[in-house]
Amino acid sequence: MTGTDTVNISRSLTEMARLQPETPAIIFPQENRSLTFRELDQESDRLARGMARIGISRGIRVALLVPPSPELFSVTFALFKLGAVPVFIDPGIGARNMKGCLAEAEPEAFIGIPKAHVARRLLRWGRTSIRITVVVGGGAIWGGVPLDTLRRFAHEIPFTAAETGLNDMAAILFTSGSTGPPKGAIYTHGTFAAQIDALREMYDIRSGEIDLPTFPLFALFAPALGMTALIPQMDFTRPGSVDPLRILGPAAEFSATTMFGSPALLDRVGRYAETHGIKLPNLKRVISAGAPVPAAVLKRFSTLLSADAEIFTPYGATEALPVSSIGSREILGETGILTGRGLGICIGRPVESISLAIIRISDVPIDVWQDELVLPTLEVGEITVRGPQVSSAYLNRPEATRMAKIADPDGGVWHRMGDTGYLDTSGRIWFCGRKSHRVVTADETLYTIPVEGVFNTHPAVFRSALVGIGRKASQQPVLCVELEAKCTTGAQERIRRELLELGSRYPHTKGIREILFHPAFPVDIRHNAKIFREKLASWADGKLR
Repeated sequence: MTGTDTVNISRSLTEMARLQPETPAIIFPQENRSLTFRELDQESDRLARGMARIGISRGIRVALLVPPSPELFSVTFALFKLGAVPVFIDPGIGARNMKGCLAEAEPEAFIGIPKAHVARRLLRWGRTSIRITVVVGGGAIWGGVPLDTLRRFAHEIPFTAAETGLNDMAAILFTSGSTGPPKGAIYTHGTFAAQIDALREMYDIRSGEIDLPTFPLFALFAPALGMTALIPQMDFTRPGSVDPLRILGPAAEFSATTMFGSPALLDRVGRYAETHGIKLPNLKRVISAGAPVPAAVLKRFSTLLSADAEIFTPYGATEALPVSSIGSREILGETGILTGRGLGICIGRPVESISLAIIRISDVPIDVWQDELVLPTLEVGEITVRGPQVSSAYLNRPEATRMAKIADPDGGVWHRMGDTGYLDTSGRIWFCGRKSHRVVTADETLYTIPVEGVFNTHPAVFRSALVGIGRKASQQPVLCVELEAKCTTGAQERIRRELLELGSRYPHTKGIREILFHPAFPVDIRHNAKIFREKLASWADGKLR
């Protein structure tokens, strides 16, 4: 980031359009459509000018419900150029949550595809705040000004981006709601700029590379980084059910150098590629996030890559990204073995721009930072972070903000990640699970990841989830297990005995005596990888009753 106080994230695109005008910025192979950096910059200029004509201006919040497409890219950068504030909400959160998010965000404008406008009108989304509507991919009959109409207002003089500052609001990004109601994290232009700087530095990303992102928000980073975004044909709300050929095919055809995928997607694609002997020699790096990536998934996918390529698993959240990162070589060569012994999952060292501390676990707000909160090395507590890529508040959620943020007397805020973990003697972070998922019995506190790491070493186990039944402080620990393959009742009983024997070897797992087999864990809509432990706990409670 530069030393100036003026920054607008759209200027990254304009600069790339100057440096590499004819390089493709986005490619949609299934539609045989693409836009160069020059074309994307010019198209977003035209749309910015048209939006200004209908009243979308600096500071106006704009709900954006457009699937991955050339229009999503051009509309988003047009809004950044205007200094307007796009509101990004995952459509997979459901109609009720969508209505609540829009009521919270209070957008004055709504830009969406026809289907989104039908839902808006039928379900009365944003009825008290929305006054400007734009329809993408349809006519005015759907309830908005057609995007094509906005283009007619344009002329070829470049649009001058708004003189926004580091602390000016740039976007509202709603969390997935996998660990509670979705909340709108406030991003500033400085937040985005810091993220881009951190990603470029952390992964040595160069202009001209080809990125294959399978998560829409990450796709928007590519043009700002000077990369070509290669958008696969898939249902982005179901990455775990993707057709592997729709990932492997474009990756090979366009010589993708970078790929982002959730652990569920890597698992599915890796299994298919291994079975069919498919390799991806051009990939330099694969990035996977959204949930811990099992070592078996890393090992399998690594066989598709060249010897100098690596899979990286960054750690972060909507509110703070990236926080840390670790590569598959370190996991497979060292830390993965320790995960299987119950030490948690190593998530690497903090990125240079982040300050990170482990504080004592508390379920109440902490208003002001004190150094006395910090725990010593090797002691499990809550992970907290401070830095330029950390959002400072939630929109219109003062209580949630108070619960998650700690004011620093020296300036800025610390974000409570809601995750437990510890620092080892070399400065690496070890993740131990969500704070809200810890199981507190009458005798001890159990953290999910260290417990599950032990049981996940059994070859028949696909994944496991520790849940607590009953009231906090006197919970009964129950291990839910999803097997690699269906098996008979007799085989399940044999596996149960083997798991109990495995657990008996470690102090923190020997007390777990209840094991339940679940056919398919409920998971989040965004990455298909985060386990809905609250639903599993309810299911387990019913089973035991």
